[in-house]
Amino acid sequence: MRATAKELRFKSKELIDSLKRGEEVVITFRGKPCAKLVPYQELKRQTETNELFGMWEDNEMVTNVDEYVRGLRKERF
Repeated sequence: MRATAKELRFKSKELIDSLKRGEEVVITFRGKPCAKLVPYQELKRQTETNELFGMWEDNEMVTNVDEYVRGLRKERF
């Protein structure tokens, strides 16, 4: 669906209703697309156990990232 900036201002309820139906809305300004409204989706929570990732993945000294970071912060606070 396409809508102008003026329609966004004056008909926001109708645009939100179309988002609730799962549609995406492209907002145009002076005939050119400038923004896209997409329906909000809840992110699923990750597992409770945090796996090592990124730069911590190959660090043999750190087995539990949470405990390591808490230990670092404990000295400051």
